[in-house]
Amino acid sequence: MLQSLSRMPADMSSDSRRQLLNAVTDLFLLDGEPSDISKEHYGDIALRTLPHLDSEDRKQYADSVAATPSLPHQVAVSLAEDADSEVAKLVLKLSPVLTDTDLAAIAVSQTQAHLNAIAERARLSESVTDILVERGDNAVLRTVSGNEGAQFSEHGFDRLLERGGDDVAVGEALVRRSDLSPQRVQRVLRIVEQVAEQGERSQDSAALARQARQQRLEVKLLLADLRTKVRTLAEVVTMLADEDRAFHLAQVLGAAAEISNEQALRVLLQRDVSGIAVLARALDLDQETFRAVLSLRGRRLYFAAKTLEDDLRNYTRLDSATADRTMRFLRLKTKVA
Repeated sequence: MLQSLSRMPADMSSDSRRQLLNAVTDLFLLDGEPSDISKEHYGDIALRTLPHLDSEDRKQYADSVAATPSLPHQVAVSLAEDADSEVAKLVLKLSPVLTDTDLAAIAVSQTQAHLNAIAERARLSESVTDILVERGDNAVLRTVSGNEGAQFSEHGFDRLLERGGDDVAVGEALVRRSDLSPQRVQRVLRIVEQVAEQGERSQDSAALARQARQQRLEVKLLLADLRTKVRTLAEVVTMLADEDRAFHLAQVLGAAAEISNEQALRVLLQRDVSGIAVLARALDLDQETFRAVLSLRGRRLYFAAKTLEDDLRNYTRLDSATADRTMRFLRLKTKVA
């Protein structure tokens, strides 16, 4: 059917094209695992239609497919590169189809609004953040500074402090981060102290710094409590998830599962729930604890309530033996690496 629809008449009106695209999209999204041929024909229809739609119609379409993992790659790229940042925004922020190469190319060539949308992604590689801190304005620097899913290379972190060091908001965003090394924290604090205004704003910065240090110390104590069985893993996971402390939660999950913090953070914040579900099942986390983890993911990744309930229901059906085998394989890969 999609193949026949891809040969649309050249004289179709814009409204007819929009209606056709919406109808075909509804059919396409019903197929959870479309074939390569179906994706090719659907992509052809979308790419032929989008240039004929106005900005509002393109935005409505982009928002409806932004988080779709089966969206044809070229369609995702076309939407993400749209000159209207409102069309591109949600795709840049949520699309699991866009690669680091795609994001880097867009970050090099598009507007500050496009860059700011990229800076809001749940996870960002060092190669992408390097470009964001090089090209971004203050709004972009503030956004990426506060994004705990954004990784910074040494060069990228140096450039961030160099370009945003006189912006107290950037310093305060960095101070709040839970993933900075002690050396980086000290560098940030020195800059914040130098540029912060005297009085209340300076006191606020100091308070944020104290809070960040206290949270880092708290995680160390929580890990010690887990080792000595003073607290249960479910108790600690629920507390950190409820407080929306994704990086600290990844530290705890990584330690409990004997994988790296980066691996734990990746499965926690990737859109596909299967990784974190396998990890949680292997750690024997109960349904209510996993619900807290899903709630954190919902806040960070903007999942609908129904999606979370479906994920929770599927979690109860996940086989523990399969989860254990998967985790043993992942641990082996970690040790080999």
